[in-house]
Amino acid sequence: MSAVLERPLAAARQNPALAEQPDVRPTGKRLGPGRRRRLAWVGPLALLLLWTASSATGLLDPRILSEPWTVVATAGELITDGRLQENLAISAQRAGLGLFFGIVVGAVLALLSGLSRVGEALIDGPVQIKRAIPGLALIPLLILWFGIDETMKVLTITLGVFVPVYLQTHAGLRGIDLRFVELAQTVGLSRAGFIRKVVLPGALPGFFLGLRFAVTGAWVSLVVVEQINATSGIGYMMELARTYGQTNIIVLGLAVYGILGLLSDGIVRFIERKALSWQRTLAA
Repeated sequence: MSAVLERPLAAARQNPALAEQPDVRPTGKRLGPGRRRRLAWVGPLALLLLWTASSATGLLDPRILSEPWTVVATAGELITDGRLQENLAISAQRAGLGLFFGIVVGAVLALLSGLSRVGEALIDGPVQIKRAIPGLALIPLLILWFGIDETMKVLTITLGVFVPVYLQTHAGLRGIDLRFVELAQTVGLSRAGFIRKVVLPGALPGFFLGLRFAVTGAWVSLVVVEQINATSGIGYMMELARTYGQTNIIVLGLAVYGILGLLSDGIVRFIERKALSWQRTLAA
């Protein structure tokens, strides 16, 4: 250890200019957000505390919004008789299928459009038109084509998912530095090697950004399709509760949707940090 410490001292004695160099290590306050802390649940917990305090003090009428303890008791009853798990499993299956197909379609179309001028001419225009049309506005047409069964529900979720995946992945592809392309040509990379070593790493940040939007879009679409003549799912449970004025079940359904959205976004962000560990950003 002493030998290691003596080396820079000896170098400084031989070259006095090295000893006179100023210390360039960063000092003062950090300009960035600082180290990552586990604070993702602070906002939801603060909202829950506000809700509890408003209900306990009587500021919030239980006929308008049920108390948190009433919602918790309702959740316990629904879990005991198995209704909550059954409807949750059906909702998760619908959202999962729509998310899977939407990711595949969006990523494939983005690659075809981003790597080929012909593909861009054929694909980008129709996708931009679809982007301008709200996915939920297509529900009447989808009902006419596919009826009101599971196909319509999954397809509606797929349409709400693939657009953000396509847009952000396509933007990531178009944002790849041209110098990397020229370097790949210089070293003689094949088409497959170019896609594997340049295109995919360059498109991943945009893809994950689109994936976060897509996950949110999947849950939003699910809320709507499960209230259209459905016979199962969290949305159906909420719609049935609306008929009987059961605000506690409606609030429970909203809480389930919120928790699912928060958890799925956290999973995507965790995967993103692991997959993009080589990329140093403020979010890292």
